[in-house]
Amino acid sequence: MSDILELSPLDTEHQVLKAKMVPFAGYRMPIQYPTGIQTEHRAVREGVGLFDVSHMGEFEVEGPDALALLRRVAVNDAGRLEVGQAQYSALCAEDGTVRDDLLVYRLAGDRFLLVVNASNRKEDLEWIRSHTRRMDVKVQDRSAATALVAIQGPRAQEILAPLTTAALDDVGYYRFAAGRVMGVESLVARTGYTGEDGFEIYHPAERAMDVWRGILEQSRREGVVPAGLGARDTLRLEVGYPLYGNDLSREYTALESGLGWIVKFDKERGDFVGREALAREKEEGSRRRLTGIRLEERGFPRSGYPLVVDGEEVGVVTSGTLSPSLEQGIALGYLPTEMAKPGTRVHVRIRNRDVPAVVERPPFYKDGSIRR
Repeated sequence: MSDILELSPLDTEHQVLKAKMVPFAGYRMPIQYPTGIQTEHRAVREGVGLFDVSHMGEFEVEGPDALALLRRVAVNDAGRLEVGQAQYSALCAEDGTVRDDLLVYRLAGDRFLLVVNASNRKEDLEWIRSHTRRMDVKVQDRSAATALVAIQGPRAQEILAPLTTAALDDVGYYRFAAGRVMGVESLVARTGYTGEDGFEIYHPAERAMDVWRGILEQSRREGVVPAGLGARDTLRLEVGYPLYGNDLSREYTALESGLGWIVKFDKERGDFVGREALAREKEEGSRRRLTGIRLEERGFPRSGYPLVVDGEEVGVVTSGTLSPSLEQGIALGYLPTEMAKPGTRVHVRIRNRDVPAVVERPPFYKDGSIRR
């Protein structure tokens, strides 16, 4: 595997802002700015933060069989989408394990935008194309041509509204509209990964600096803070959003991972990859479940730490942090199904010390500003 990292179209902007850059999913990305993760996190919870998420992969799926293809490869039913609407979905293997999670946007009747995780982009593209045989559909990778920034926080609409021609009042949760942002043609979606209201702005990579600089400069007096991947991780954990590579993987099925709510078994949609395995698991029950865990004493749970009951290791932490909003250790992890019920007492083994904790259904932080 090559050690050469891909660069965001905003890479030089992050360096000007003196961001700490780290390798992430094959890209060089900002983990934090000099303000620090805690400040960036609080800015998103209380005001607004601006993220560069241009490392995400974007595929355009177009043609008479576009919907048939998506109904085949994804567990959610894209047929339920209206034009201008998005949905959360997942790609599964035949055994029901998760290949990737993604967003699906319906741009037109036979045209969709898929947004996948950067680490899986090339494999996802090849895998989706492998299911197009005898289908009248084209799958194109638009990742290199697309920049993506996210403006997130309770003041996101207030700050973005004067900077865009999109009618934000008409853009509901998991809806999107075309419009110019800082004069740049964009797709503005009311989606995000923080538990706060906000928008993700898709636009041409060659105009990324115009959008990024414009939002920061026009909104500086309003307190917009650039935020990195560190804050993005603590924010998403506080609301219990899973991360591929940690909480979702080929090791766990979609049902074990808590994604049963997006697995649609409707007869009219036909077969999809993983349906048989997932239907069998739904009938027989899952062996383990992804669940939330809140520490009852001071501690910093991390990925890979054992979950312990009566001195026996029974599960594992897949994501963990010391919550900036709650000032408590919180985590996601897998436990046997019978132990994954809210209120179950467990311990997290942190450096040979068993820290008491309790199973809790996320979100841990419940005061977000998302308008559903």
